[in-house]
Amino acid sequence: MPPDSMTQTVPTHLPAEWRDFFALTKPRVMSLVIFTGLCGLLAAPGSIHPVLGFTAILCIALGAGGAAALNQWWEADIDAGMKRTAARPLPSGRMNRTDARDFGVLISAASVMIMGLGVNWLAAAILALSIFYYAVIYTVWLKPRTPQNIVIGGGAGAFPPLIGWVAVTGDITLTPVLLFAIIFFWTPPHFWALAMFVKSDYAQAGVPMMPVVHGEVATRHQILAYALFMVPLAAAPWYLGTAGVVYGAASLALTGFFAALAVPVGLRRSVDGDTMKPEKRLFAYSILYLFALFGVLLIDRVLQNAGIIAGGLA
Repeated sequence: MPPDSMTQTVPTHLPAEWRDFFALTKPRVMSLVIFTGLCGLLAAPGSIHPVLGFTAILCIALGAGGAAALNQWWEADIDAGMKRTAARPLPSGRMNRTDARDFGVLISAASVMIMGLGVNWLAAAILALSIFYYAVIYTVWLKPRTPQNIVIGGGAGAFPPLIGWVAVTGDITLTPVLLFAIIFFWTPPHFWALAMFVKSDYAQAGVPMMPVVHGEVATRHQILAYALFMVPLAAAPWYLGTAGVVYGAASLALTGFFAALAVPVGLRRSVDGDTMKPEKRLFAYSILYLFALFGVLLIDRVLQNAGIIAGGLA
């Protein structure tokens, strides 16, 4: 028998480990999702049993993780063509695509059912909408078709504080809508800053991100415009009377610095060998910014409850 015929075929997929399933949930993104959801829950008027509160946050985390897994299942081929994502479990061959899909569907469905049965069905319905928004509307429909994918798709990551709030109150009021809007409008400058220094990756993968389709100048102008709009928007809970002065002052300072970092990004032009430091600086700060802004909202709420400052979240 010829030696070649005795050669064993190397399996396409290596056995998946629990770390690979965990990686499918995009844990870095999930940390921000959990935090903003927790802030929405704790800032809401009224109270919730600690067990139910934990259940709500767990469901938000599971829902976000399930949507992320479905996103990676659908985009496995795209991820394989990008340096930034090539080491993920699916493009690297460490996991079978069917396993990733089934895992995403399972924890997504479980999160909605547990939220509905254990907390309330309005929160469960919004959670289900957020999963569908990210896994289908953004991943399947928007991302491969339009450079406005991030603008419209920003709603996917804006749901957690709304869900956390509704888990406590059972209804939707002005404040959680404003929190949704803040994340919605924060998303484009955050992601476009990233897209500026990984533009070649998106171009190679055929993803119509703003810098790829409309070019650098248009993207820079859009980043600056959104960042400037964030200044009055982030402060809206304060001047509309639903948050206190601590949040108002902090939001103006934090968002003002965000806009200040966006100015050089918006006005400059890249050159050969450009290290994109202003863009990387803006991207890094944008993550810290959202953590800080929602953290201050929570502190503001604690101070209001203690009677130290005036204001009333509603």
